[in-house]
Amino acid sequence: MRQRRARWLSSLAILAGLAAQTQSGFAAQTSAPVEINSFSGAYLSARVAENDNDLDNAINYYKQALAFAPEDTQLQQSLMLSLIAQGRFEESLPYADKLKEVPDIERFSRLALAVDSFKKKDFAKAQYWLKLSLGADLDKLICGVMTGWAMQGAGQGGDAMEYVGKLEGPEWFDLFKSYHRGLIADAAGQADKADAAYSEAIANTAAGGAAPETWMRAAQAYATFLARKGDKDKALSVLKQAEEFGPGKIEIVALRDKIAKGEKPEPLVVNPSEGASEILLNLATALNRGGGEPFVRLYLEYALALKPDSDVVLVQLAAVAEQLKDGERAIDFYRRIPANSPLKEVSELQTGLNLADLGRNDEAIKQLKVLVEANPEDMRGYLALGGVYASKQDFRSAAELFDKAVAVLKTPTKADWNIFYQRGIAYERIKEWPKAEPNFRKALELFPNQPQVLNYLGYSWVDMGTNLKEALDMIKKAAELRPSDGYIIDSLGWAYYKLGRYDDAVREMERAVQLKPEDPVLNDHLGDVYWRVGRKLEATFQWRHARDLKPEPDVLASVEQKLLKGLPPLENKTAQEAPKPKPTAPKG
Repeated sequence: MRQRRARWLSSLAILAGLAAQTQSGFAAQTSAPVEINSFSGAYLSARVAENDNDLDNAINYYKQALAFAPEDTQLQQSLMLSLIAQGRFEESLPYADKLKEVPDIERFSRLALAVDSFKKKDFAKAQYWLKLSLGADLDKLICGVMTGWAMQGAGQGGDAMEYVGKLEGPEWFDLFKSYHRGLIADAAGQADKADAAYSEAIANTAAGGAAPETWMRAAQAYATFLARKGDKDKALSVLKQAEEFGPGKIEIVALRDKIAKGEKPEPLVVNPSEGASEILLNLATALNRGGGEPFVRLYLEYALALKPDSDVVLVQLAAVAEQLKDGERAIDFYRRIPANSPLKEVSELQTGLNLADLGRNDEAIKQLKVLVEANPEDMRGYLALGGVYASKQDFRSAAELFDKAVAVLKTPTKADWNIFYQRGIAYERIKEWPKAEPNFRKALELFPNQPQVLNYLGYSWVDMGTNLKEALDMIKKAAELRPSDGYIIDSLGWAYYKLGRYDDAVREMERAVQLKPEDPVLNDHLGDVYWRVGRKLEATFQWRHARDLKPEPDVLASVEQKLLKGLPPLENKTAQEAPKPKPTAPKG
C-alpha cells in the first residue's frame, strides 16, 4: 500500500519551513577521474559528469579538455560555472576575467568579478563590473540593486536609494526595490526613509504571493528595525502579520520571542556585501520553483561567497542539493550552519533525514534520538525519527515513539494532526487497527478534510469492507482536494475496483497512471482493472510494463504470476479483489 499510504519523509517538509519542498536525496556517485588523452574524450566525460551532478569530476575533465584547447571560450564558460556551482569561487575568478567581454556569459563572469570587488570593498570597481552589454529583466534587477549597494558602500546612501527606486522593469520588481531601499536607508542611518520603504514592501502582499521568502525577509527586517528603534509593539504587530502570511516560519518565531523579551536584534544586513548577498538570495528563492535547481544554485553560491556564514543561504543550498538528490552535499551545508542560528535545530533534523535517505539509518536514529531527548516538546523531532523507523519498516518502534509524543501533548492543536496521523499509520502497519482508527479520527478532528488522512482512512475501510459509503466519500473528497496526486487517484480507482465498479475503476486508474507513469504498482493496478473489463491484451501490456519498472520483490512476484495465469475468475460476490502484494513501508 506504499503508493496510497503516507509518504513519511516527504511529509516532513514542514520541518524547515522552506519554500522549496524537501525531497529525499542520494549522494552523487563520484570516483577519481582518469587521465584522458584526447579533447573529445575529456569533453564528453566532463559533460557526462556534469549531467550526473558530479561537479568535482566535471571540473577535472574540463581542465583536461582545456589543456587541448586553452582558448576555447565555451570550455572556459563551462568550467567557470561548474567551479561556482561547486562553491570553489576563488578558482573561478581567472576564468571569469578571461570571459568578462563575452556577451553571452557576462551575466555570470562580470557578476563573479563584481562579487570579488565587493569582498575587497572596491565599490567603484564593483559598479564597473555590474554594467552589462546584454541583460534580461532578472539581470537588470540584480545588477541594479547590487549597484545601489556599491554606491552605499562608497558613502552615497541617499543616491543609492534613489538609484534603486528608479530601476525600470516589470511590476514584480517593486517588492525587491522597496525592500532594498529600506535596507540601504537603514544601513545609512536614514530612519524615516527606511521606515517608509519597509512599510511599502510589506504592504505589497500581492507581490509577496509570488515571492513569499522575500516578503517574509522584508517583514523580518522591518520588525528588527522597529525593535532597534524601541517600538516593540509595532515590531510585534509586523511579525504577527508575517505569521498570518506564512505560519510556522522559524526565523519569524525566533525573532518574535526575542523582541517579546525586550531584546534588540541585530539587523539582517549590516554592510554592502551582505546587501549584495541578500538580493542574490532573494532572487534565488523566488526562482526556485522546481526544475531550475542548477541555475538557482549559482546565485546562492554567489550569495554565500559574499556572506559565508549566512544560515539562510546555507539552508537554501542544502534544499537545492536535496532536490538534486545529493544528500551528502546537503548534509555538508546543514553542518556549516552556525550553532547560534534559529535554523540550527532544524538543520540537524534534516541531517538525520538525509542520513536515512543515504541508507545510514543507525547514524540517523542516533542523531534524531538525541534531538528528541533534548527537546521533548518539539514534535518535529518525533516526526523525523518516526519517518526513519518507517523507512526501516520498524513500525513497532514508530508506534512507541508516537505514543511518547502524544503523551507530551497537553492540548493538541491543528498543527499536531500529523502526530496522530503517523501514529495511526504505525498501528495499522503492525495490524492493530483498534488502536489505529482512533488516531486517524483524531487527526481529522484537528484538521478536517486533510487529504492524506481522508485517503488513508477511507482506503483502509474499503480494504476491510466496512463503512463503504463513508469510505468512498472520503477518498472522493481527498481526490477533489488533490486532483493531481496520482497516489490518491489510484486509491479512488482501487476503491471502485474493490466495490466491483470496474468501469469507474478504469477511468480513475488511467488518470492515476497518467499522473505517475513511472510507478510500477499503479501500472499493475491498471492491468488488473483492464483484465476485469475484458481488455486482456492491454492488461498484459500493463503488467509487463509494471515488471519492467523494477517493482519491489513482493509486487514483482504478484505481477509475474498474473503474466502466467491472469486473474482468477470472479466468484459470485459483489466484488473480487485481484491478488495484492503484501503492503510495504511508505517511502518518501
